[in-house]
Amino acid sequence: MREFRVLWSSVALSTAGDRLALVALTLLVYDRTKSPLLAAVVYAVGYLPWVIGGLFLAELADRRPRRSVMVFCDAARAVLVAAMVVPGVPIGALVALLFAATMFAPPFESAKASITPDILQGERYVLGTAVLQTTLLLGQVAGAAGGGVAVAFLGVRPSLAIDAVTFVISGLLIALGIRARPAVARPETGQPSALARMAGGFKLVFGDPVLRTLLLFGWLVAFYTIPEGIAAPYAASLGGGPIATGLVLASTVLSTTIAVPLFTRFVRPRQRINLMGPLAVLTCGSLVLTGLRPSLAVSLVVFSLSAAFGVYQVAANTAFVVSVPNERRAQAFGIASMGVIVGQGAAFVAAGAVAELVSPAAVIAVGGAIGTVVAFALTIRWRHVSPPGGRHAAGRRPGHAAASGSVPLHGSG
Repeated sequence: MREFRVLWSSVALSTAGDRLALVALTLLVYDRTKSPLLAAVVYAVGYLPWVIGGLFLAELADRRPRRSVMVFCDAARAVLVAAMVVPGVPIGALVALLFAATMFAPPFESAKASITPDILQGERYVLGTAVLQTTLLLGQVAGAAGGGVAVAFLGVRPSLAIDAVTFVISGLLIALGIRARPAVARPETGQPSALARMAGGFKLVFGDPVLRTLLLFGWLVAFYTIPEGIAAPYAASLGGGPIATGLVLASTVLSTTIAVPLFTRFVRPRQRINLMGPLAVLTCGSLVLTGLRPSLAVSLVVFSLSAAFGVYQVAANTAFVVSVPNERRAQAFGIASMGVIVGQGAAFVAAGAVAELVSPAAVIAVGGAIGTVVAFALTIRWRHVSPPGGRHAAGRRPGHAAASGSVPLHGSG
């Protein structure tokens, strides 16, 4: 458990550091230019590298020792963020540095997700995944809030310096506290190109009906997080302001933080996977209630319930990660993460555009309805592809993650 405590600490530091840098730099650009557009572009730049990194860099955690990948990513981010602290750096260079620093987040996250089953076995892995997911949410909130507070009281450059230090500490914790393990993927003859390896990753994930279904369950997040993307106009439509917007955003994070530990603690492994489909349907379906134009108080209850039902992601995430062969785990996780980022970004943009024409409540309701239909279809599909006996057939494949052998991750539906 000592290794997991170190991993947890590094995740908390890295996540908070990522968000702090993004907020601080966004505020710096807005302060210099007074342009909302440029500030929004900078904030978007903090997400775009996840697409590129998820496709081309995540696999490094399969072909290189995962501890080394995490340490290198933290070191690189520390150097890049520290370069932002230098006085007189042009805005274009600051944006480029942020882009480069964020590019190292996907391989770090892929290495973290891939090394966790090596550190925790069986049910401990499931509980550990829930703890890490909760920490990720809290780290994002703490980093965003801490970034605002740090900039207000210390200034942008000291805040960025603090961010660089978080990455240094995270890297040291990993280097000193996590045991070295060799790379899991065997060297390939002929050295296939990056595009060929990427195509192989997509073939692995989408060619297996079980992995494909689990991946799509995870990507449903694009539908039920629409309230976050249009929180401000939704609150305004109810006569609220910044406080109401903050309540909308906080309701989803708070309920998830509470529900995830309860779900993993009191629901048995087989039940979790059997509840995955119904909970996914409820997660999206509950948002349809916003079509009734509820008050702010009722809306917060609806959003909290939707986020709480989203605990099904624990089952989907766990089943997906341990069902992928160990030597391809990081690449598969990178593809999954990339899909989440792209899906959420597209959903937010589409929701914002439609909200210019119809009410935000209607946008959320329609998004929830579409998500419900997709979730229902995936639930039916899962009943057909999930092997009987609650155990994925891949658990018997050579090279499959050892952790899957002790946990019944797949129910018969």
